[in-house]
Amino acid sequence: MSLLVKICGLSTRETLDVALDAGADMVGFVFFPPSPRHVSLETGRDLGRQVNRRALKVALTVDADDAALDNIMDTLSPDIFQLHGHESVARLRDIKQRFGRPVMKAVPVATAADLAVLPGYAAVADRILFDARAPKDATRPGGLGEPFDWHLLENLDLKLPYMVSGGLHADNLAEALRVTRAGGIDVSSGVESASGVKDPEMIRAFIRAARAIQDASQELSVR
Repeated sequence: MSLLVKICGLSTRETLDVALDAGADMVGFVFFPPSPRHVSLETGRDLGRQVNRRALKVALTVDADDAALDNIMDTLSPDIFQLHGHESVARLRDIKQRFGRPVMKAVPVATAADLAVLPGYAAVADRILFDARAPKDATRPGGLGEPFDWHLLENLDLKLPYMVSGGLHADNLAEALRVTRAGGIDVSSGVESASGVKDPEMIRAFIRAARAIQDASQELSVR
């Protein structure tokens, strides 16, 4: 089974092209003004056209209302909505019905108690993204560059596809996947030279590392 690689928080044509050329499966665009990775609707439209079906377009939003999601649909026409706020199970259901797009719900993790929400979200979401829980004084829910305790997912029994995020980079990727057995990985700050500034070589190195892990896993499975 192939490993899904998502590069999130892309905001320039150059770095988007690097991610696409390097083989990213998903490219994420942040529509959340407090984030240093936020893109305007106009930029989102431009970058969305550039993707040209070479990867899945993911729109990251945080507790966005219908009007904001309408605008994102009109400009980006995302393949997936990534909901990174406090959206309820009912809100997920409403978004799926209104916009006809799959939804990926981000679940912030710090302790085992944080996983109690999974049955409700799993009944509606198409995919779960496990991310590190932000500190209480944080102004945004993700992209802070800190991992969570991956061992919290060791005995996870989730029928839904899931990805991991939070503090990932090329050097700790293998361990994260070994422990969590996730089918996908999502990186943002781990491929940046400064907050919100994607580094082309770090993007390439991350995807190279992911594909090397995938190839090694596939080789072991056929032995």
